[in-house]
Amino acid sequence: MDLFDDLPEPTQSSGPGSAPSPTTKEEEEEEEEETRLKRKRDDEDSPSEDKQKEEEERGQIKKVCKEGLPVLRGYVAARRGERDEMQDAHVMLPDLSVLLTSPLPGNVSRVSYFAVFDGHGGSRASRFAAEHLHHNLAKKFPSGDVENVDKLIKKCLLDTFRQTDEDFLKKASSQKPAWKDGSTATCVLVVDDTVYVANLGDSRALLCRTEAAADGGRRPVTLALSKEHNPTIYEERMRIQRAGGTVRDGRVLGVLEVSRSIGDGQYKRCGVISTPDLRRCQLSANDRFIILACDGLFKVFSADEAVKFVLHVLQEGSAERRSGLMEDELRFESACQQLASEAVRRGCADNVTVILLSIGC
Repeated sequence: MDLFDDLPEPTQSSGPGSAPSPTTKEEEEEEEEETRLKRKRDDEDSPSEDKQKEEEERGQIKKVCKEGLPVLRGYVAARRGERDEMQDAHVMLPDLSVLLTSPLPGNVSRVSYFAVFDGHGGSRASRFAAEHLHHNLAKKFPSGDVENVDKLIKKCLLDTFRQTDEDFLKKASSQKPAWKDGSTATCVLVVDDTVYVANLGDSRALLCRTEAAADGGRRPVTLALSKEHNPTIYEERMRIQRAGGTVRDGRVLGVLEVSRSIGDGQYKRCGVISTPDLRRCQLSANDRFIILACDGLFKVFSADEAVKFVLHVLQEGSAERRSGLMEDELRFESACQQLASEAVRRGCADNVTVILLSIGC
């Protein structure tokens, strides 16, 4: 079984007209085995010369990767809608490495973190997750010389969500009366040019990628970076029922709309869990931006509509000039603000929080 649900990745010879192509685990293992045997044969022929050459190549590759990493810029917009309280929270940390307790692994140059939390039953769970989840992640992030970074990042993310949920539930149960807040969590962790997405609940992450069109040009496509968790999904409903819970009117016990969350202590015995779904995606030169937003946006926008709205603002919209910001940055900021405002204008009464993450060279 793969560690992550991988999204399509660009082929090695990706040019303007190349299409994304998924790589199976079997193919990867075959390639690794062929590479290992070739290196063994080469070492037997000329160990000292090839070892020196390999070290030089590794150094060059690391240098190229570090200098050629995609430039990430985050923009955020938050609207209360018609709610009495703003129960959403968000975090944007373009450089998470400043919080790490140990040095980055030798083959990693950059770690960035962006997250949206949508609270329900109050704002305490979402605020707690926004304040603590990335600190737990920083403490558990792999360090030193490691071989399988993917496996360690998966474990790090799973442990981080479990720890954050346990810490909040402990604090919530100690209150008089006990807190009953809960929160979704959708987190984007960018390690060099690889995106890892961990999510609970019904907030979403989307990627806008361009691909070759029939007319020889390029067209945008929308890729889902996250999976929604609600009790109407078969696997989620079965887990809840096996735990002794029920699903009525599409809700856990007829009340809770999501089947995975941080907090919601009163529903944990009913099969509501804090184990996130994990997805991994390799960024390419064909990627434009990532939208990270709570369900308030998607109550009035489909995924494709949200992407097209942002593209329209980027291509056609005008942005007021501000000192210190380039034209491209102004357009992305404007697109983010307009997307959140349009959701409210379309009648979304819920809180709306949008993070727009631009991907550039």
